[in-house]
Amino acid sequence: MPESTAVAETAKASLNKRSFVLVYVALMVAMLLGALDQTIFSTALPTIVGELHGLQHMAWVTTAYILAATVVMPLYGKLGDLLGRRTVFLAAIGLFTAGSVVAALAQSMGMLVTGRAIQGLGGGGLMILAQAIIADLVPARDRARYMAPIGVVFGLSSVVGPILGRWFTDQHSWRWALWMNVPLGILAIAVALIALRLPKPTGDVNVDYWGSALLIIATSCTVLVATWGGTQYAWTSATIIALAVGAAVSWLAFLLVERRAVEPVIPPRLFRNRTFVITTLVGMITAGIGMFAIIAYLPTYLQMVYGTSATESGLLLLPMIAGLMLTATISGTIISKTGRVKALLAVGTAVVAIAAWLLSTINTATSLWVLCSFMAVAGAGMGLLMQTLVLAAQNEFPAHEVGTVTSSNNFFREIGASVGTAVIGSIFATRLADHLATSAAAGALGAVHDVHAITPSIVRQLPATVRDTIINAYANSLVPLFGYLIPLFLAGWALTFFLKDKQLASNADTDQPGRQSARG
Repeated sequence: MPESTAVAETAKASLNKRSFVLVYVALMVAMLLGALDQTIFSTALPTIVGELHGLQHMAWVTTAYILAATVVMPLYGKLGDLLGRRTVFLAAIGLFTAGSVVAALAQSMGMLVTGRAIQGLGGGGLMILAQAIIADLVPARDRARYMAPIGVVFGLSSVVGPILGRWFTDQHSWRWALWMNVPLGILAIAVALIALRLPKPTGDVNVDYWGSALLIIATSCTVLVATWGGTQYAWTSATIIALAVGAAVSWLAFLLVERRAVEPVIPPRLFRNRTFVITTLVGMITAGIGMFAIIAYLPTYLQMVYGTSATESGLLLLPMIAGLMLTATISGTIISKTGRVKALLAVGTAVVAIAAWLLSTINTATSLWVLCSFMAVAGAGMGLLMQTLVLAAQNEFPAHEVGTVTSSNNFFREIGASVGTAVIGSIFATRLADHLATSAAAGALGAVHDVHAITPSIVRQLPATVRDTIINAYANSLVPLFGYLIPLFLAGWALTFFLKDKQLASNADTDQPGRQSARG
């Protein structure tokens, strides 16, 4: 019996139905915690800054978490394959919980940012290992039913996070957004210790230290360029140029090192597999750039144009989540029955392209229910894609490489989200500044000369004429950007036609003939 088959069969036999349910719930909780903390402080930052007196470090409360979580994703996938996912999963939960305690006890912005970075080091592993462990326990064809809720959790967290952060801040303290992680983290650790039984891999452990270090440097530079460019620093500033050069040099060195590594953290062989390349590109375009751009800017649009509160704007994204939940569930059922994913991916990318076109047609007179219906269409498209892309990639490689494949696929999606959101944000800020500068009422804006200083509360206090000018400028600057996404989505749709219409494995043997090894 092949090694990966033996691992899968032993794992399956060691879990009875009750144990599997416990493990699955623990994985869902871990995934929720890891994803939720990417956005939970977005609405609490003004209060945190006022309490800890750290305005100059405000952006790092969120950036530290996202940056740390992104850079460690491929490392967790590889270490899980080499050392065993149970051990690495426990370490990730421990780091996340410890970081939550450090951040909750913070008396300065430096301590808070440090705690958030430690959280991110654990959170990145939670998001990856939850998917990889399910792949260990469930055959690819049945896996869709269990992976679909994980996609829903990830999408839901982007909406619930800001709302929950605002509620904790208003009703109790922002620190409770951190303290709540501790009992949940301890519970997940207890369940993993008691119920999760996964055989440890055998053989030599060769950690790719040089590749890991270069990957961390390259990813850090890339994410910081995307995060800081056009906001904290001008794109032509020495800081951004230096980071961009550092990213380019580090990525080149990383590629050279990976070609010689015994166990490369992201094996070059992955990119020789057509399905992996296509699913990764489609994920970057749709779930990365597309979904995050929409979620990042629609809430502010709702607040600016419709005058909703921060909480209301978050709740108005729920139709998107409802659409995602519906189609994720349907797609999971279809995949379990047919074992096919190509048609679902083609339909999903087509639907998100249609959603982008619909969103590009809205204006200040568009009713809320119409806008919410367009968001539901976007969610429906994403529900067909989120986990289907990962399943298709996993199906191409043997079980002992599933962590590396899963983490690499998610890693490039996160990179796409960071870079895409930053580019869209920069274009939007430039367009908004141009619209305001050419507006007949621009002279009446007074102190509001910095587009980054315009907030919904400021706009509501302005005279009606000036307020309408800003609202129109905001709408005319943002809405066309959704149209700019259409060619990207159509490119993703075209790519799906190059996928092989391969049936997913319907048993525990994922080392079937024709599946590649990602080693080397």
